[in-house]
Amino acid sequence: MKAVMYGAGNIGRGFIGQLLSLSGYSVSFVDVNKTVISALNEKGEYPVDILYGDRSEEQIVKNVCGVDGNDINAVAEAIAEADVMATAVGVNVLKFIAAPIAAGLKKRWECEDKKPLNIIICENLIGADMYLKGLISENLNDEEKKKLDEKVGFVEASIGRMVPVQTPEMQNGNPLRVCVERYNKLPLDSAAVKGERPEIKNAVWFTPFQYYIERKLFIHNMGHAMTAYLGRLCGYEYIWQAIENPYIELLVSKAMTQSALALSARHGVKPAEVYDHVLDLLQRFRNRQLGDTVQRVGNDLKRKLAKNDRLVGALNMCREQDVSCDYIKIGIAAALSFGQEGLDMTDEQLLSEVSCLGKDDIKDILALSDELKNTELKDFKLAASDEIKA
Repeated sequence: MKAVMYGAGNIGRGFIGQLLSLSGYSVSFVDVNKTVISALNEKGEYPVDILYGDRSEEQIVKNVCGVDGNDINAVAEAIAEADVMATAVGVNVLKFIAAPIAAGLKKRWECEDKKPLNIIICENLIGADMYLKGLISENLNDEEKKKLDEKVGFVEASIGRMVPVQTPEMQNGNPLRVCVERYNKLPLDSAAVKGERPEIKNAVWFTPFQYYIERKLFIHNMGHAMTAYLGRLCGYEYIWQAIENPYIELLVSKAMTQSALALSARHGVKPAEVYDHVLDLLQRFRNRQLGDTVQRVGNDLKRKLAKNDRLVGALNMCREQDVSCDYIKIGIAAALSFGQEGLDMTDEQLLSEVSCLGKDDIKDILALSDELKNTELKDFKLAASDEIKA
């Protein structure tokens, strides 16, 4: 069996490619990073270090090779022969890989008896399936668009495994080495599959899949970002340092719980089940070995404060489900103090034009932002009424 993994970065190598290899596929990684592609072809394997507690476990991912993403013919050939495909390139790169994917599909369709191809989309974007499909469609004629509808499944995934930026110390002289956390479940949209469901180790097939997409964005990503923004206010460098501050943990856990209650109500999932996920994440944020930084997690402020993204999207979901969102507002307020190069907007403009918030919310958040800047967290008014065991 053959798999194409478009994107040989941290998630591609450190999670999806590893699962595909463990599932019995030979994995062709497509990327424009020539160093990584050359190393994959030279070695045919790479190490993944699983970090947990004060221990680590090395696993070797075998039966892999690299394809130069600039060689359109080679990319098309790999896609034409694949049994399954996945993308993990980042939302902003999807538009650049649409044409090569279209070329591969056209080549694939030259053989009439080819099975449908399922593309597992591992991107942090609600509606990534339709977005990528639309980009590919722009490179097809009307007849080919019909084949796209019939023979290609755009299968959304929810990526829960945390993979930090790899430092030279983590890679230890090997550009292919990836250090990751132990969590390894891969929720996938079962309703989107065309033809036979691909056999993928640790897959959690689920429908309706919007629940998992929103759980990742409005609980995991929201809580992670809020930890980073409060951590920056307190002068921390790493996520684990921030979440070990009991006042930050209190505020983040309250915000995640508000989002969990709204998510439970929206999708009819038991609150206890969603809250268990909150507790698991708070523990995973404490993983010191990952070395995940406040800067990495909080970066790209304009995207992360967008109307439908992790923080404001969670706030809007709470409003829709009549759940309090006051702690989520604190996360948004903390984000305003993060600082972002090239962001030529006032805080009020950002909340109005990017977050699309109303005047009352903007007034509340700006007041909270001022208070956060001028008050120690232990004296912060929304935290002061909660008992904290320091």
